[in-house]
Amino acid sequence: MVTGLGAITPLGADVPGLWQGLLAGRCGVRGLHDAEFAGQPVRIAATVETDPAELLTRPRARRMSRAAQFAVLAAREAWRDAGFDSGGTVASGIDPQRVGVSVGTIIGGAPVLVEGDRRLRDKGVRGVSPLTAPMTVPSQPASQISIDLTVTGEARTVVSACASGTEAIGSAVERIRRGHVDIVLAGGAEAVVTPAVMASFSAMRALSARNDEPHRASRPFARDRDGFVHGEGAGLLVLEAEEHARARGARIYCEAAGSGLSADAHHLAAPDPSGNGIVLALRRALADAGARAADVVHVSAHATATVEGDLAEARALSAVLGDATGRVAVPVTAVKGNLGHLQGAAGGVSAVAAALTLHHGLIPPTIGCDEQDDAVDLDLVTGRARPLPAHGDVVLSNAFGFGGHNAVLALRRRPQPPGE
Repeated sequence: MVTGLGAITPLGADVPGLWQGLLAGRCGVRGLHDAEFAGQPVRIAATVETDPAELLTRPRARRMSRAAQFAVLAAREAWRDAGFDSGGTVASGIDPQRVGVSVGTIIGGAPVLVEGDRRLRDKGVRGVSPLTAPMTVPSQPASQISIDLTVTGEARTVVSACASGTEAIGSAVERIRRGHVDIVLAGGAEAVVTPAVMASFSAMRALSARNDEPHRASRPFARDRDGFVHGEGAGLLVLEAEEHARARGARIYCEAAGSGLSADAHHLAAPDPSGNGIVLALRRALADAGARAADVVHVSAHATATVEGDLAEARALSAVLGDATGRVAVPVTAVKGNLGHLQGAAGGVSAVAAALTLHHGLIPPTIGCDEQDDAVDLDLVTGRARPLPAHGDVVLSNAFGFGGHNAVLALRRRPQPPGE
């Protein structure tokens, strides 16, 4: 069961900011005005306006990468939202050995390594902080959540490109099913809006270059899309065994019903244009959830606004959810129009939005798609929020990454216990 949600995103420093921003169609893409980005061909990104270091004590903040800071803040919010004490230890009556952490990230500590290299060149060996190495490792977000909340059951890290956050949630579901833990804080975190990373994506021609209109740059499924917008943030869910959640009277958003993985085995960065790998992940997620295609009421699409990526996903959704003509009547939305591409955090934030969609019965609109690509035969929700269909009970949250990593999470409407 999903019993708590936490997020820090370009739309705000908490879940209400994220949800209200999605419903209102706000965009978190901004210009990059620091001198270090002056010579870049792309000077826009979806950045978090709140400085996370200001929300933490100084000794704690200086020992964490920006990605880890995001992760800890999102975890604290999710923990409180689940009804637990966030004062530095797990809640009274909860065995910390039965609580875990599962976080996806890609290169969250890269800015720390870049700063360490700069200090080495400018000041020599003595100028490099001894915190550089432990703050650079990808496992830092998971370990810092564990330290912050005194979680001792396990602290796991998933690194599978932009599918990392979704895969981390799926892994957490399996750990609970197998009885290893009762509760897991699961999701993703990323913060690598740096000149080197931006330059690399630009060299790949993967980024939108709409520097003069950042709020129109991220255009998922649009005819005139021209690449993704780099972003940062974190999204965490508290996942809990059903009997454990009900025993303590927890508020339940929805059920984390299953997940599916696959690999394209196609290219270093480009997706398999057939969408066959995505098809496999979608079908595995439905099978793992004990669901059928007819049960799906909504899809939170990966939809980065890259030309080939959006087409591959649309083809896969058509193959799995489409009618005899391939038309997909299931309503689809793409939050990257609002948020840009949050990399390793994308799946975690998408899952938070999907859980809220089930909880509130409302699908946020996709922004940035003024004219839908004719090759994308989807029922894309645009303009304004739409009520969730009454039939069916499953929402799919998709995430796909460089190298052909495909991950799909299946969430189900909150089941009614006997007698309720």
